[in-house]
Amino acid sequence: MQTSNDIKTMVKEQYGKIALQNKEQNSSSCCGATSCCTEVYNIMADEYKNIEGYHPDADLGLGCGLPTQFAKIKKGNVVIDLGSGAGNDCFVARAETGETGKVIGIDMTEAMINRARINAEKLNFNNVEFRLGEIESMPVNSDTADVIVSNCVLNLVPDKRKAFEEIKRVLKPGGHFSISDIVLTGVLPEKIMRTAEMYAGCVAGAIQKDEYLNIIRELGFENITLQKEKPITVPDDILSNYLSNDEIKLYKESGVGIFSITVYAEKMKAECCDKNTCCK
Repeated sequence: MQTSNDIKTMVKEQYGKIALQNKEQNSSSCCGATSCCTEVYNIMADEYKNIEGYHPDADLGLGCGLPTQFAKIKKGNVVIDLGSGAGNDCFVARAETGETGKVIGIDMTEAMINRARINAEKLNFNNVEFRLGEIESMPVNSDTADVIVSNCVLNLVPDKRKAFEEIKRVLKPGGHFSISDIVLTGVLPEKIMRTAEMYAGCVAGAIQKDEYLNIIRELGFENITLQKEKPITVPDDILSNYLSNDEIKLYKESGVGIFSITVYAEKMKAECCDKNTCCK
């Protein structure tokens, strides 16, 4: 059985390789730098091309939604992007927050951070920075962000509750997040769930939709809204790497659903304890 450290090591290795490729190369394999299929992130990714702030060099085609489109970013906001990759969502967020705001990208893969910094330098963005770190332990002070976004990354985090605890910590009171991710309804076949490649492809790392949303509720977030939901169909050429023909048939008849969701929620505002003092 894989430990959290095993998963993190595997993810760093896979995404370190992906960071050295372009979007077309990544789209030709289901796990980016591996060769396990012919379709891949294409089945999950949404189209960015007409969105303000989009820069093709920063788009590796690894997302499963458009969280910045739903994130209600305002001019002057401090925005944090979790799993920032080559900087795609950070640069889109910067177009929303403007010159007076700040965008911080966090990624645990050094090669991604290096690529994102090069992209930011080319664009002469002095209010976008990238920090090496893990989502379960962000290199960010508490109560820093007005908005947090993330695009198909929390799947890769073994301890999702800890990740959302950190999101709550770094958000300002009254701040909010908009996160795109993959969730399940029903149980994936064990052969897929224990496969590292499918984990890196953001499928095996998915948890149940109800469990995902319950974590957010239990941590006290408010105004939880499902902003977008779309089904994800894993092609047979991917499944055949892990399952026999009979197992594929059983899987398709099982009713298991894989979905891309974009979920929004707010951190509770500070509550006044008396006329002079407020507590969070």
